[in-house]
Amino acid sequence: MADQVLDAKGLNCPLPILRAKKALKDMATGAVLQIDATDPGAVKDFEAFCRTTGNEMMEHSEANGVYTFLIKHTA
Repeated sequence: MADQVLDAKGLNCPLPILRAKKALKDMATGAVLQIDATDPGAVKDFEAFCRTTGNEMMEHSEANGVYTFLIKHTA
């Protein structure tokens, strides 16, 4: 479902956000970025990121300590 996957496991704030921002910048509008992160703070960070940038949080989930986010590039 994702057009690109970003592995941000093992990185702490703000690195997952910064890497996602850079990846989204190079993606076409409507493309979906999957981010896999292990920082529990990433949930609130990516919610705030989407609110402030206008990108769409399609879904997020957690399994075995890995948080997965699907963000559609709409901004």
